[in-house]
Amino acid sequence: MREILPALHEWYAAGSPFGLATVVAVSRSAPRDPGAAMAVGPGDEVVGSVSGGCVEGAVFELAREVVASGEARLETFGYSDEDAFAVGLTCGGEITVLVRRVSPADDPAFAAVAESVAAGRPVTVATVIDGPAPRGATLAVWPYTESAPGPASDSGAGAGATQGSGAGAGTGAAARSGAETARAAGVAGSLGTTGLDVAVTADARGELALGATGQRHYGPHGERREDAVSVFLHSFAPPPRMLVFGAIDYAAAVARIGDFLGYRVTVCDARPVFATPKRFPPGVEVVVDWPHRYLGGTTTDARTVICVLTHDPKFDVPLLEEALRRPAAYIGAMGSRRTHDERMERLAEAGLTEGELARLRSPVGLDLGARTPEEVAVSVAAEIVALRWGGTGTPLTATAGAIHPR
Repeated sequence: MREILPALHEWYAAGSPFGLATVVAVSRSAPRDPGAAMAVGPGDEVVGSVSGGCVEGAVFELAREVVASGEARLETFGYSDEDAFAVGLTCGGEITVLVRRVSPADDPAFAAVAESVAAGRPVTVATVIDGPAPRGATLAVWPYTESAPGPASDSGAGAGATQGSGAGAGTGAAARSGAETARAAGVAGSLGTTGLDVAVTADARGELALGATGQRHYGPHGERREDAVSVFLHSFAPPPRMLVFGAIDYAAAVARIGDFLGYRVTVCDARPVFATPKRFPPGVEVVVDWPHRYLGGTTTDARTVICVLTHDPKFDVPLLEEALRRPAAYIGAMGSRRTHDERMERLAEAGLTEGELARLRSPVGLDLGARTPEEVAVSVAAEIVALRWGGTGTPLTATAGAIHPR
């Protein structure tokens, strides 16, 4: 939807309602992924696409009806032998599309979302698509780093909140001021109940950390073990990167679990005999280069994970010199206690400060008693997740209180 946001923002700023159709589920050979969007605005102007042309005509009419009635609609389009070229998908797939009306009155937080996306700031939009909750209701969620999180009653989500709470309504300066307030609060809008808002907010921030988009299911009040309410979480953030150095068996296992967790994984090794794509899962980028040189020419940020599995001083010391002086969420290095001590001495001799050295997670991973490459990869992944969310690694049976702190 990024490419059509400028047009949507223009319509919204002018106070013109428009119908926004979003792909919320796909199957088989569907032409577009979840999150693809099409909108019908004033004068029947159309921007975007949900299927590459197969069902756009039907979605156009549906969007016009939704703008007129104000009631969100959920429709599924799939292949059928009798009607394939009418409104079906000729590719043989199936897509489910949610169409809702957007305007300052319907969705006061939309301006804040559009401004965040345009500025490259991450945000997730949660939308009710089915179940005993207001279909089309939205909740915009920003990460903790974007705002100071507070109680639901302070953030515009929770009991008595409406889609407009925390953002205000109207256009012009008032709408812009409301949008800024909404973003500053970290959460804007409501899905109908306090419990649902709280549960979805937590999940939205988790998905946002991975740049993931998809459906989640809850009970009417956010119950985790129920699936009465379907919510579509649309994350506007690229997936974080995982950089794995050292193309060994452990690297293949770490790359596999990194891909599973939603990271964009790159494996780098200076030895071409080991750094071959066939040794790694599909979709994993494999680079032949000296690790420190590759990292020096690569952009990292506060979500980047760096796993140093080279286990060789001539590779890992210059690599860690570079890694520990740049942004990263996690920097872990494989090795024994003795290897760790020797590595720390070399890094200190290279001029790294105590603060920089304290960032290194070494030996890498949590103490799970892991032996195989796959078990070690689970250990590493567990440490990455624990560090991201402030977990302790303690068995839950030995803890008390809330499992997922608010």
